Formats: sequence, structure tokens, C-alpha cells
Amino acid sequence: MDEDDSGRPGISRERWLLGSVLLVLFAAMLLYKVLHAGRLEQTALFYVGLPAFIALAVVGTARPKSATGTALAGVTVGLALAGPLLDEGVVCLVMAAPLFYLVAVGIGLIVDYAGRRDNRAHAFAALPLLAVLVLEGTGAYELPRDGAASVTRTVAASPASYEAALAAPPRFAPPEPVFLRGVPFPRPRKAEGSGLDVGDRRTITFSPRKSLGIGARPTPRAMRLVVAERAPGRVVFDIERDTTLARWLDLGSAEASWRPAAGGRTEVTWTLRYRRTYDPGWYFGPLQRYGMEQAAAYLSDTFSAGAAR
Repeated sequence: MDEDDSGRPGISRERWLLGSVLLVLFAAMLLYKVLHAGRLEQTALFYVGLPAFIALAVVGTARPKSATGTALAGVTVGLALAGPLLDEGVVCLVMAAPLFYLVAVGIGLIVDYAGRRDNRAHAFAALPLLAVLVLEGTGAYELPRDGAASVTRTVAASPASYEAALAAPPRFAPPEPVFLRGVPFPRPRKAEGSGLDVGDRRTITFSPRKSLGIGARPTPRAMRLVVAERAPGRVVFDIERDTTLARWLDLGSAEASWRPAAGGRTEVTWTLRYRRTYDPGWYFGPLQRYGMEQAAAYLSDTFSAGAAR
């Protein structure tokens, strides 16, 4: 039995802190279930509101010396439990973790600042801004969602060779961009289908989705594309079905254009058009655009290698 500050048997401060954190995380999981039932798990209400709730509740009940440190600890434990208990995937946790920590640090700094008697009113004046950020994507307002990412490369192959490589099933190699290698994105394994005429189809099989949920099994993932437009030096593939990136974004089309360059080479441009499905836009917008740019570069390198063979 521990002793309280008066020397009498009681519950130690550390145990109160642990109990408070666990209670808050349990409440956060219930909140997640409510958001999921209301189809709000991809909105800012989840990615900003949930970590803000954890941070505020933990620092409000635990009464720590540093609100920022306690908020970070609470969010860390919450992220560790999110995968097994909420059936989240690795990619979702990796992408959301920086945002969760950013919100936790912001809340912690506000509470620490407010702890000083003269600064309390000024500190809590920032809370309306947090409320505005939380409402994005819930119907109150939203930022533009449509986006496009383009990459232009000059490859050591003739236009005819590059067109032939596009018409054939690609051979996928491990991605070279650090972003695609560092984040556990799905990796393409094989492709079926050929041709560049309108109506020609491709089916690309990716590595299965591995959820962190307890007892979860790998889920097959694939993408089916169809040639929607064809012109000299240009082809557009529409995405007919996608179980690969659907939890991350809505990929609409992939366009390749090519033209002769000096020295018998070819200038190639890949453009990916997509729609952001996650909020807040100020965080996921730039992140998804960068990811699509790296994916476009990977496609360009893949078919360039095929043209060179």
C-alpha cells in the first residue's frame, strides 16, 4: 500500500496518473467508435479532435508538472494501442502520427502557458482556432480536394521504344524514392493485360494490406485500369477499381505523354490525378501531393527501364 502526502496509506500519484491515462484512452476509443459509426473517421474531427481530446483530458486529470510531456506520453500510448485495438494499418499510423504529436504539443504548450496566472486568458484565446480546425470535413467547411501531381523525365530510349514499353505489362522493381521505401506503402507485384487502344485493361496486384488488428489477416489489394483516351504520344488510364489506395486517397487517372528529345531520347511526363479523402487539408494535402509525385516518378522509371531493355 502506498502512502499519500500526509504519510497515511493511499494511492500514489503515479498510480493516479496511470489510471487517468488509461481512462482517457478508453474514452478516446469509444469516441473513435462513434466517429466511425458516423463515417467521420477521415475528417479533421478524428485527426485533430481525437488527439486534442486525449491531450486535454490527460493533462486535465493527471495534474503533471509539464502538460506538454504528459500530453505526448498519452498520445504515444494511444497510438501504440490504436493498431491492435482499432484495426488500423501501418500506413495510417505512420501518416497520422506526426499530426497527433503536433496537436498534443500545441495543447500542452497552451496548458503550460495558461498555468501562469497572468497568461491564462491569452492562452485559452487559441482554443477557438482549434475548434475551427476540428470542424474541417464535417460539413462545416472543407478545403479543395482535387489535386494533380506531374513528373517530367528525359529517358535514354526512342519514342517508339517507350510506347512499346507502355503497351506491354510492366516489370516492377523495388521503388528508389526514400519516401516510398521508408513508408510501408503497398508494393506492386505483377501486372496483367496489355495494349494502348481505348478499352484495353490492366490489372495490377499489390502486396496485401496488413492490419495491426488483433487476429487480422492480410487483405488482397489490386488496381484495375482501362485506357480511356489515346492519341499520338499520349495515353490516359482511368482507374476502374482500386482496393490499394482507397483508404489513403481516391486516385482517378494516370496520364502518360511522350515526345522526341535531342540525341534520340524521349521526354516523358506522367500525371496522376486524385482526390484527397482525408482531413485536415493543410496537413494531408501537401503530404498526399508529395506521395503522388514520388509515385509518378516511380512509374516513369519503371517504364523507362522497360524501354531500355
